[in-house]
Amino acid sequence: MSERVFVFDTTLRDGEQAAGVCFSRRDKVEIAARLDALRVDVIEAGFPAASAAELAAVAAVAGEVKSAAVCALARAVAGDVDAAGQALRGARRPRIHVFVNSSDVQLAQQLRKSREDVLQMARAGVARARRYTEDVEFSPMDATRANFDFVAEVVQVALDAGATTINIPDTVGWILPDRLAALLRGLRQRVPQLEEAVLSFHGQDDLGLATANCLAAVGAGARQVELAVNGIGERAGNAAFEEVVMALRVHGAALGVHSQVDPSGICELSRLVAERSGMAVPPNKPVVGRNAFRHASGIHQDGVIKCRETYEVLDPASIGHPTGTQIVLGKLSGRAGFAARVSALGIELPGDAFSQAFERFQRLADESREVLDEDLREICLPV
Repeated sequence: MSERVFVFDTTLRDGEQAAGVCFSRRDKVEIAARLDALRVDVIEAGFPAASAAELAAVAAVAGEVKSAAVCALARAVAGDVDAAGQALRGARRPRIHVFVNSSDVQLAQQLRKSREDVLQMARAGVARARRYTEDVEFSPMDATRANFDFVAEVVQVALDAGATTINIPDTVGWILPDRLAALLRGLRQRVPQLEEAVLSFHGQDDLGLATANCLAAVGAGARQVELAVNGIGERAGNAAFEEVVMALRVHGAALGVHSQVDPSGICELSRLVAERSGMAVPPNKPVVGRNAFRHASGIHQDGVIKCRETYEVLDPASIGHPTGTQIVLGKLSGRAGFAARVSALGIELPGDAFSQAFERFQRLADESREVLDEDLREICLPV
């Protein structure tokens, strides 16, 4: 039986932590509305304790979102939790996300607290958040590099204090997929009460492992994944919304899971986030990159012309791609690709005219990155 995986979007919070990104209140509301329309389960709108403007922006999102839960981040300190509660007063479905450091290196070098201090902070932070909402998420930050026994202990404390979602963050994108799966299975065994909560995973992409780690987490029992559109976020970014959502769609049957996200607006959402963040999408970005459905090799062109599925694992129409499958002509293109583009332009080349035009095309292609339609029209003129 297929189980639902909840999609938690953190574009407006961790995504905004990408260097050089600053979403206005209007940006946050508009992006949140698009996410809500795509049936995302949870929208993390920001970190209200950061500033009065950030609190107001989170409140604006909370007041506008119709269906998704709206989440606000808070350190496990009273002032942060109170700011989150204040920002979410207008939310139809408020969630407070409480976090505290858990790895020894962060406890010693950043937080400068003992493990016992952290247990007390987790207990008090979650309990305080429960004064504002029954939907409380807890994250032991840097959990994948932390002592396993301590992570299990702090998770148990958070659950006892009322947390309903436990998120395991790979804060620096360090862990390997198989080790993550073992960690999550171990936690479920050590802390049986986790079965009554939602187990979540948040992956950073420092080593390019975030998407793989999300799938490994789901395979190990996580039923929430935390994502950001276009993979934006701190340092190398977060697990990419579009990658994980579509990977779950392609491999959902094998994993026994599904999400309720409507993928048809993914490309438009990606474009909006790129525009408002100022972070361009790389051409080779999976799913939403400019080259994701463009084919330049003659062998691949021949295959997709005959049957799109020969070289495309996704249907570009399913994500609202504006152009769909494209044949890009260049020096590696063969007769099939050339013929397809010429035919699409309504040009007829009877008999020897085709061979002569193809020879002219090859000479031009050897000197060009791409042969454009206007070049083809000139090439195909009678000699």
